[in-house]
Amino acid sequence: MRYVGRRLLHGLFVLVGVSMLSFVFSQLAPGDYYSELRMDPRISAQTVEALRARSGLHQSFPVQYAAWIGSVLHGDFGYSLAYHGPVAPLLWERIKGTLLLTATATLFSWLIALPLGIWNATHRGTWRDTAGGAALAVLLAIPDLLLAILFLVMAAQTGWFPTGGMRSPDFASFSNAGKMWDVVRHLALPVAVLALGMLPVLVRHVRSAMAEALDSPFALAARAHGIPRGRLLFRHLLPAAANPLVSLFGFSLGTLLSASLLIEVVMGWPGLGPLFLDAIMARDFAVVLAVVMLSTTFLVVGNLFADLAIYGLDPRIRTAT
Repeated sequence: MRYVGRRLLHGLFVLVGVSMLSFVFSQLAPGDYYSELRMDPRISAQTVEALRARSGLHQSFPVQYAAWIGSVLHGDFGYSLAYHGPVAPLLWERIKGTLLLTATATLFSWLIALPLGIWNATHRGTWRDTAGGAALAVLLAIPDLLLAILFLVMAAQTGWFPTGGMRSPDFASFSNAGKMWDVVRHLALPVAVLALGMLPVLVRHVRSAMAEALDSPFALAARAHGIPRGRLLFRHLLPAAANPLVSLFGFSLGTLLSASLLIEVVMGWPGLGPLFLDAIMARDFAVVLAVVMLSTTFLVVGNLFADLAIYGLDPRIRTAT
């Protein structure tokens, strides 16, 4: 329990630190939601100042931060000046699309990375491993933004996939199977971009962890005892390499959510990304802060999940704590 308590306390410190830094940066950013009104000659400076005062923008940083903490505790996550209401309903409306996208991309990237990384580890020093490493290096060098644009061009020219959105205009008229297939078709390209962007990092880590397990003394002894190759790899060596992979899985949960924000904007996926961009353009800092904190929360939760999984899998950590 002390281990869990320390990890929870560490995550809480991270969230508080990120929230304070985000608030500082929002204060240092030039302008606010009412800045454009100053350029309208029909609106007096006194009116703009009255609007800022009514919204609490004239208050000091500690007062604004305390008010935001209070709104978080009440479940509102601040007040959106652009949407004239609490931020929480805006998040819950968009987060379903983002979670669907990132969860699917995470699943597919790991389903591909695990067998591919194991295959590369078992073929170290051969031309197959060299060719696989070169292909991953090329894929790693391609920015996700360029990959998304290429996929959109391909979809526009071939018509094989939709070029944006989550559903077709006539979605309501489809059968249940048709609705599911329609969502899958809209989901395919954003998932492919995110999975391909994450794949090189995952494969290299899986290869490294499995290569270390293959060179361990117990692996040599197991091969000497005639244990079949498949059983050795998946029943003995993969669990031995689990610690760094579980840590990487927890980290990928949070980083993929952050990476998906840009892909959602480029590929027209109705998630948190377009909401985040609109809030930045409008200087609606309550929404910006809420999305940043949500992304940080997923990163903290992913790392906490990884720590707890390692704690349960590795008895050395339990004895050390």
